Amino acid sequence: MSARFSLRSLATLTACCVGMLTCASTAAHADTPDKDRKILLKGSTTASYFWDDASGRAGDTGLPASGKPMQKGLAASPSWPLMTEGYVVYKGKKAPFFVGDRGPGEPSNRGIMLDLDAKTFAELTGGSFNSSTLGVDGVGGQGHIEVEYVITKWGDGVGKKNHPVPFSTGAWSRRDRNPAPPPADQEQDSQAGGIAVPAAR
Repeated sequence: MSARFSLRSLATLTACCVGMLTCASTAAHADTPDKDRKILLKGSTTASYFWDDASGRAGDTGLPASGKPMQKGLAASPSWPLMTEGYVVYKGKKAPFFVGDRGPGEPSNRGIMLDLDAKTFAELTGGSFNSSTLGVDGVGGQGHIEVEYVITKWGDGVGKKNHPVPFSTGAWSRRDRNPAPPPADQEQDSQAGGIAVPAAR
């Protein structure tokens, strides 16, 4: 009787531990600390913003392609794999993101290679997110900013693991088996608490 109880208790304890590890590994991607994470890619681009919460308002095209709900830190890329993680830097302000959607579409042909969520865009620019219009107020109509981006983790699915290319290339639909080599210089920014940031261009 006691041997059975011990085995059952051990099995229950093992199941609980596995469940806790699984939950711990599914933390929100945009909130993952990037201290000591290796830089896989860095560069600069023009970023726009969006907010697609499936409400159908203000050009909303529906829920993001990843199936994740619209949230702060969810960005859209025309070519990077979904669930790719990283951060952007704008005028010394840093914001984490994960690729949860596809886009921008046609604007990517004009060099706009990243679509930040409207809340992150507002935070970076000093504006405020307007939940009625799904836009950003207080920035004088500014809809684009020049950012530096850093990739710290590639998503597992299809998409280009290199500098972004326009949506029209179809790179978002093909598996990339030759990711860009990580930059040789893994600088540390002393003002950012030892967190790697992009090199000055």
